[in-house]
Amino acid sequence: QAQFLESGGGLVQPGGSLRLSCAGAGMRAGAATVSWHRQAPGKQRELVASITPDTSTTYAESVKGRFTISRDNVLNTVFLQMNSLKLEDTAVYFCNAHYDMDHSFWGPGTQVTVSS
Repeated sequence: QAQFLESGGGLVQPGGSLRLSCAGAGMRAGAATVSWHRQAPGKQRELVASITPDTSTTYAESVKGRFTISRDNVLNTVFLQMNSLKLEDTAVYFCNAHYDMDHSFWGPGTQVTVSS
């Protein structure tokens, strides 16, 4: 059974940076489309960024130019570099590794809090 675990969340001031990691075990993360999602209190979960096995990337409009998704297949890890963080980026961030309709895995999430 595959497992994916997020790390790197924390408390940061507006304008600061964090790098989130999504580490996979049990299956090759490089074979999946891996995406980052976030959910703020009282809001629906939303897609933030995704990366395909051939490294094509997509971003939500709200994070374009500030966030960068990347992958290291040797480490079996996908990263989300978040710069110029804003108060509205505060949320629990989840990664998802999607292989096919029967194999899609979520991590437990990591909290990101942007506050002065």
